[in-house]
Amino acid sequence: MSLYTEIHEQPAVFRHSFQKNLAIVQKIAQELPLNGIHHAFIAARGTSDNAARYANYLWGGINRLPVTLATPSLFSLYQQPPTLRGALVIGISQSGQSPDIVNVVAEGKQQGQATLAITNEPESPLAQTADFVINIEAGVETAVAATKTYTTQLLAIAMLSAAWSGDQTQFDLLEKLEGWGTAVLTQDSKIQQLAERYRYMQQCVVLGRGYSYATAFEWSLKLKELTYAIAEPYSSADFRHGPIAIVEQGFPVMAIAPAGAVLADMHDLLQKLSQEKQAELLIISNDEATLALATSPISLPTDLPEWLSPLIGIIPAQLFCYHLTRIKGFNTEAPRGLNKVTKTT
Repeated sequence: MSLYTEIHEQPAVFRHSFQKNLAIVQKIAQELPLNGIHHAFIAARGTSDNAARYANYLWGGINRLPVTLATPSLFSLYQQPPTLRGALVIGISQSGQSPDIVNVVAEGKQQGQATLAITNEPESPLAQTADFVINIEAGVETAVAATKTYTTQLLAIAMLSAAWSGDQTQFDLLEKLEGWGTAVLTQDSKIQQLAERYRYMQQCVVLGRGYSYATAFEWSLKLKELTYAIAEPYSSADFRHGPIAIVEQGFPVMAIAPAGAVLADMHDLLQKLSQEKQAELLIISNDEATLALATSPISLPTDLPEWLSPLIGIIPAQLFCYHLTRIKGFNTEAPRGLNKVTKTT
């Protein structure tokens, strides 16, 4: 098992996780109806925090459920937790072992709120603390950099959205993830060749907006932990409010820009960066006009809906980070100073 094989396992893992969790997620949605939830309160760290960003947009946009991202130090270090009245308190963690995430869920339970764990370890402290558990069923993940555990967390979030909506069309689209994932992986050799161009890259920005805001953060995290590049994530809106000033000719800009509500804004910004700043653009998109702006274009399936694009759009980004790490001569399996399980308080 390696980072490379775990990236390539994702299409099959989508199918497995969906089949294993379909009845479970539907039962959770029945027992936790939206009319009984004022807001979702999510505690997570690292990659799991990026999954929470996806929930922020997906549940807010499709299910009209407000989502708050927790500040775990208020529960542990400050010991001054906020009142969680009306909240569904959720902990997202691959290992389910980080004490600060467990503390948030435990406090939610103590305050009498419903609690949910989304984890790859159903016997973990987090799972044992929560009222409801979604085991993401990603299988063993040995590489330090999370890949399939991240995308199956996104899948659990998307499945819960579909179950709350009661929309069979959403479930039908979820069953297409395996095919879409397989399709983007056929670009493996192309992505390896593109990565050669960035051998000496020391810094970059990663842009995304809307549903893809989570992808920008996750892509930048993988660049930092694997390639040791200083990679800063921004929404296309926030980037205009100052940070755009750092871009000069040849400055590397990574962007995830799938078709959908935010594409026009992303396209306008990328066009500006190309024409006025002469930036070096690596773009992941399924829009031909946007891909045409890129020095290094990577395609997404044309029929991929925007709300599911984070589950597929991150896969070529993972491959890019993997190949760039090898090109730079770094360890893809165990980045310096990192462990598979990180416990924070």
